[in-house]
Amino acid sequence: MTTSARTAFALIGAGLLAACAALSTLQAQITSYGQWPAARSPGTYAFDRLPSQQARPESQQRLEDAAHTALTAAGFTAVATGAEPDVLVQLGARVTRYERSPWDDPLWWHGGFGRWPGRPWAGPYWAGYSQSSYYDREVALMLRDRASGAPLYEARASSEGTGSGGSDVLSAMFRAAMADFPKTGSVPHSVSVSLSP
Repeated sequence: MTTSARTAFALIGAGLLAACAALSTLQAQITSYGQWPAARSPGTYAFDRLPSQQARPESQQRLEDAAHTALTAAGFTAVATGAEPDVLVQLGARVTRYERSPWDDPLWWHGGFGRWPGRPWAGPYWAGYSQSSYYDREVALMLRDRASGAPLYEARASSEGTGSGGSDVLSAMFRAAMADFPKTGSVPHSVSVSLSP
């Protein structure tokens, strides 16, 4: 095997590895606010459901399950049954679906001019018209001191993709939102997290 063939195979292999890594990671934009006390350890937590979230317990449970890994990674522990938590955690999530059309692309002109079948008039036609969906996703966490109710830390993560996202995507987005804890950063910045915890 020649040197150039070996180099080509190595480049192909590196490209495949990079593609696999891209499929197993999520890129998110995150922001965080608040002032977590410097001497305070994360401690125990419990989820605090708003009345509207109590009306939809199944979907809220899905969010809480997804956020649990992020809180554990940040050093928090779920409170034992019957005990008082150190912090209360409120969660939120939003997924918006958009339709893309060829006209959203500045280079949408994929057709040309020609004669329509059976008609003498020459005019524009469009080839390969298709419409595709993409999703704008966002998650948010608010950590409050249980005793005083004071907000201590707020974090948000947003991403977009061709799917609405399942449990793995939700979990990765909450982990991205808490990636800087306890530091804050109100200027959006990018974080890459694995889709599997």
